[in-house]
Amino acid sequence: MVQLDDLDRAILRILKEDARLTISEIAERLNRPESTVHFRIKKLQERNIIDKYTILVGKELQPKSLAVVYIQAETPIIEDFLERYILHITKMLSLLPNVLAVARSGKDGVVALVGEESPEKLNRFVDENIKTLPSLKQVEVFPLDEFVKGEEIIGLLAGV
Repeated sequence: MVQLDDLDRAILRILKEDARLTISEIAERLNRPESTVHFRIKKLQERNIIDKYTILVGKELQPKSLAVVYIQAETPIIEDFLERYILHITKMLSLLPNVLAVARSGKDGVVALVGEESPEKLNRFVDENIKTLPSLKQVEVFPLDEFVKGEEIIGLLAGV
């Protein structure tokens, strides 16, 4: 586990809020010398704690309706083919523009975060693009109504 002190955590919090801030602006907020902040940011990058800087797209480009979709594959007669089939499902889902994230879940499961303009379009997308995949044992759709924490992840994942 990586150890961070209070200053490192404070710098990371500020950068998460707005990565466009200059070193002098960060130093001013923290009441620390610019050289200290510059050195700390450089060390955070060298230790791969800061990997890259990116943007979050605004609400205008984000999907309005979201769901987590759990997909369970049928175990094939030749069990060795299951791994290849799961890999096929994850790759295929990753290519679809409405699929924001894809992850494995256990031996035979895949979880996808799916977004669309409306609940109706989202359901149609799942019906036409996911439920039609061959050899599925189960497809469950969990609509997301309200985020309590982490809503900004949608702005990071939304395709443009």
